[in-house]
Amino acid sequence: MRLPLLAAAALLAAPAAAQPAKPPKLIVAISVDQLSSDLWEAYRPHFTGGLARLAREGVTFASSYQAHAATETCPGHSTLLTGRWPAATGVVANQWIDQKHPRQDKKIYCAEDPNVVPSSSTDYKVSPVHLRTQTLGDLLKARDPRTRNVAVAGKDRAAVMMSGHSADQRWYWNGRAWASDLARAPEPRSVVAFRTAFAARLAEPQPGLVPPALCQARATPFQVTPTITVGNGTLARAAGDARAVRASPELDGATLALAAALTQELGLGRGAATDVLSVGLSATDYVGHAYGSGGQEMCLQMLALDRELGDFLRQLDGMGVDYAVMLSADHGGMDIPERLRAGGVAEAQRADPGLDAEEMAKRLAPSFGAAAGGRPLLLGTGVGGDVWLAKELTGDTRARVLAEAVRLYRAHPQVETVFTAAELAATPLPATAPDRWSPIERVRATFDPARSGDLYVVLKRHVSPVARPSAGYTATHGTLWDHDRRVPILFWAKGLKTAQPAAAADTADILPTLAGWLGLPLEPGTVDGKCRSEAARCR
Repeated sequence: MRLPLLAAAALLAAPAAAQPAKPPKLIVAISVDQLSSDLWEAYRPHFTGGLARLAREGVTFASSYQAHAATETCPGHSTLLTGRWPAATGVVANQWIDQKHPRQDKKIYCAEDPNVVPSSSTDYKVSPVHLRTQTLGDLLKARDPRTRNVAVAGKDRAAVMMSGHSADQRWYWNGRAWASDLARAPEPRSVVAFRTAFAARLAEPQPGLVPPALCQARATPFQVTPTITVGNGTLARAAGDARAVRASPELDGATLALAAALTQELGLGRGAATDVLSVGLSATDYVGHAYGSGGQEMCLQMLALDRELGDFLRQLDGMGVDYAVMLSADHGGMDIPERLRAGGVAEAQRADPGLDAEEMAKRLAPSFGAAAGGRPLLLGTGVGGDVWLAKELTGDTRARVLAEAVRLYRAHPQVETVFTAAELAATPLPATAPDRWSPIERVRATFDPARSGDLYVVLKRHVSPVARPSAGYTATHGTLWDHDRRVPILFWAKGLKTAQPAAAADTADILPTLAGWLGLPLEPGTVDGKCRSEAARCR
């Protein structure tokens, strides 16, 4: 989406140095939701805009990791600016189950305050209350209250997890409108004008994008269900279709336009202290879920993202702001099994719906019955991942149900392994590079005894957790395999020496590295990552 807020300006050359010559006045932290290293490597030669500029002029860790097993939006974003894994952030999934919570809906959304009444996991008050750690913006504001901490994203959970507990402005697309959980009056003039412009655009139909030859070569249709075919779409949208706007470059363009407008109006990067602008670009994730990562739709999205980012960086240049950029992703993603099989991945398949926790509980019922009130013995939030035993189960009965559930899951041909909470609690946190972690270490970095399940089910490598495809949801992520874990990490700043380190990095390394740029002291034991000397002078 090209709103007139994005103006052109010349690119600025900078002398080579080990790190920025002085602390930047504005840190722009960008997350591209579902930008896997696989996507980055496939399209890097074809980028000519903002992504090309960041890679050409900065430090690129092309094969790095969201190292943990919970490769979902909320856990991934919780690592980007905290330096911690989900085991420490407490954000173990997009949703988890709290059977002791008094409301009827026991699912807890990662970016809600469940104590606001009435609420549910789908109708909630947006809040960072579940994030147990501090973000870069939180730390900088604690050091100097003059720091401004601003976030704009296509999802509320991206904005919340990147900005944390002390945001000055936080705006996100909630599926219906651009909203904020912060009571700030009056609203910035740029937000008011932006909403008007966006509403006018949404009311108009948008024709499909014209695919270049690069994308046409990927335009093979695949029938996922009798009514859903993907692979050759052009991301067209009907007038007023707020759902379709998410799975198109319009969402990222709008997010960047609002971020640029707030930067200008608030004077970010022009104050006495370093400011933080967090930008969550969500369209790649929605396109990936709707169409998979291998077709024409994703090709169009990748090229548009590159163009939009180029416009955004030129806008910042035109403001004369001393800014620096970090870009990464919250997770990767697996393509649709149908296309993977056509490409030679014979084992690619969709998960058996019978692996859902409540379906598995039905298999336990002949031996154990049901929990109190007829509740199922097992609860979950999807196929694979965390599974909880009903809280009414105690003593020997609980132990026997757990043992039988583990046996049934492990016997399933689509299951790689199962870990119990006791096994995870007894496993030390990983101490090696993330590309060397074992499966249990990947899950351990996600495990929080207060929020995680009683067992964790690991699906086999190319088993998609999307058991029943639907419109907008044919492919996904969320596993501990590298197609979901590997993401790029890019650092760019005026004066930064260009490099492409071969060593694997971890998204938990981002905060310590930015702290190196800013001379921000970090207390020992408060981060899981480390400062990367390829991009900063590390103390």
